[in-house]
Amino acid sequence: MAAQQKDLSYFRLRLQELLNTSFPEKANDLKFINQRSSWASNAYEGAFQSGNDIEKCIEIANYILFDGLHFSKFDTVFQVVCNEFDTLMADEELRPFALKMFRVCEPIFSNYELTDDFAYGYEYDQLYTEITGTIAIWIAENGL
Repeated sequence: MAAQQKDLSYFRLRLQELLNTSFPEKANDLKFINQRSSWASNAYEGAFQSGNDIEKCIEIANYILFDGLHFSKFDTVFQVVCNEFDTLMADEELRPFALKMFRVCEPIFSNYELTDDFAYGYEYDQLYTEITGTIAIWIAENGL
């Protein structure tokens, strides 16, 4: 039981780190975090008991832990802020500003079918441009 609790804590911490960094909209969703962590821990345990090597067990657990968490809306907004508006503010202001702009830009994402590999498709450039324009208009109307 202690080993499973340790595994669960490990997966919970890994997931929480990703959510804090790239999915702030899910970072406080304890039900999601607990469920995903538990599933990953159980998958790891099952894979290990089935005779898989450690690397395969981790691969299986990570697949479950991070399913649907490869394309980040926040990372996209943050990338736009860093690439297009970094000269307007100090480096330490970029992330807080991106968090503010994330709420402003979030409705834009509903116009796109977001998949794990969306960032590699042609529509990503259109999304990037739309977010850039939205942020530029917001700055013009509200200032920094």
